[in-house]
Amino acid sequence: MSQKVFNKTEGDINLTDERKRWQKKFLSEKSKKLLEEDEKYFIHQALSTPCLDTVAAAEGIYITDEDGRKIMDFHGNSVHQLGYANPYLTEAMIRQLGELSFSPRRYSNRTATGLAKKLSKLMPSESWRVLFTPSGAASNSIALKIARKATGRYKTISLWDAFHGANLDTISIGGEAHFRSGIGPLLPGCEHVMPYNSYRCPFGKCRECGLKCLDYMEYVCRCEGDIGAVIMEPVRCTDVQIPPVEYYERLRDICDRYGILLIFDEIPTAFGRTGKMFAFENYSIEPDILVVGKGLGGSLYPISAVIARPGLNVCRDISLGHYTHEKSPLGCAVGLAVIEYIEKNNILSHVSELSRIMKSRGDKMKKRFEAVGDVRVIGALMGIELVYDRKTGEKAVDEAEKILYCCLEQGLSFKVSQGNVLTLAPPLIISKEELEKAMDIVEGAIEKYL
Repeated sequence: MSQKVFNKTEGDINLTDERKRWQKKFLSEKSKKLLEEDEKYFIHQALSTPCLDTVAAAEGIYITDEDGRKIMDFHGNSVHQLGYANPYLTEAMIRQLGELSFSPRRYSNRTATGLAKKLSKLMPSESWRVLFTPSGAASNSIALKIARKATGRYKTISLWDAFHGANLDTISIGGEAHFRSGIGPLLPGCEHVMPYNSYRCPFGKCRECGLKCLDYMEYVCRCEGDIGAVIMEPVRCTDVQIPPVEYYERLRDICDRYGILLIFDEIPTAFGRTGKMFAFENYSIEPDILVVGKGLGGSLYPISAVIARPGLNVCRDISLGHYTHEKSPLGCAVGLAVIEYIEKNNILSHVSELSRIMKSRGDKMKKRFEAVGDVRVIGALMGIELVYDRKTGEKAVDEAEKILYCCLEQGLSFKVSQGNVLTLAPPLIISKEELEKAMDIVEGAIEKYL
């Protein structure tokens, strides 16, 4: 598959002419030399090496490159809910480093138990169980194992265009070509169905079609008869798809009627991104297994967690993870500090204020620009879909990439998803003034190119 096809279907990549032009114009020889070192020693892969730029420092909502360019980071690989180098989090990590830096397997420690207890108590009912891993992909792998053990079934349903991690099993349930193409045989039993898409529903205007995407999912459940789990992001972070409440009410009913476990992957959205501690709290249902990560480590430490309802504690006779850093005191200290900071500083209320700004600015952009086909906002997560024609939904891919680099030039970084969706995910600690400034930059770039 060509690089151009990847660009049209997956989002911003690292080998386009537009990127080369930006680097030639804005990077110093010092930065270019460091990027050459990076390109020389790292294994190349789409989206990263070769890299865009260098980072010399990161603090608050900003990253600073080697040339001293200060950039608001509205991407952050979804680890930056509370910003970079948050003093409250770093102090908690430093304290823990002075007390207990590592806990070998077979031993417990007070910090790990404290975070597990805290996560369990955040869930809507009592006695949920927790297991920590070093990555979101590892946690999704464990969630799949629990589902197999609990149901006796190994088949899953997930969504095309979904991302659940880059391991072989998680790209099997994932649906992005970047990770699947040319790899060979994947995990058996991984069924895929069409995702909810509020703007490009294949059945017509979404929701008015009666959620035919769920009709098809139920058809697969009925025909297969042995699906063990459905796994999805309750709110898809990449291009910001926000299903309505009735979507999840019906999905929960389908899972219950066919004896299927519902796994919610909230690795990028948990801990305040959608205006709730967990994204599923925006809906009237709860999952059987919740997977969180990224933001749990506060941009300081890689830690993820699987949180399962009590009846799924069925794996005593096998090893689910057995990871070296399974009960990391350092990671758990940061995780506890993340939750404490959110609760003590009313971050969720602040996210509501940020959301109002993003919705207001998005509505104005949609009225002003015909090229803004759709704007989707939940909490402090925003997707701006750029099109040539609102009726056909033809993607404005080249223009979206130009807008990305125009914004980078003015000190704003974000991700482009699906080739034409500007995905804006600011740190939740951003001020209203800083957010307004970022929205001015985005609006100016859209005006320039569309």
